[in-house]
Amino acid sequence: MGIKTKSQRRLIRHRRVRKKIKGVPERPRVCVFRSLRHISGQVVDDTSGKTLCSVTTAGGEIKEQLKKTSNVESAEQFGKILGEKMKEAGIQEAVFDRGGFLYHGRVKAFVEGIRETGIKI
Repeated sequence: MGIKTKSQRRLIRHRRVRKKIKGVPERPRVCVFRSLRHISGQVVDDTSGKTLCSVTTAGGEIKEQLKKTSNVESAEQFGKILGEKMKEAGIQEAVFDRGGFLYHGRVKAFVEGIRETGIKI
């Protein structure tokens, strides 16, 4: 087995979480990925294999709205932006896929931002 790198351990956790979580049309899956500088989120329907909506801080209009993209406050704002897009797409409920990341800091703030828009997670 041996020693694993941080990214290998995250992928192991991610696979373990994904065994239990499935996104269906009535309740799609909200997945998150965070890097040192950016965060991205997408809403996925696993039965059809389609991404319903997605947002990333690495591109365009969202990067201009945020002063900094790698802190907790910007992650919460980012969650609100994704929550608004979900409302426009007619999504009221979702399941959360933390992607192997610990549920604290930017990941937690991201989900709280989505919840503030009225989406049930």
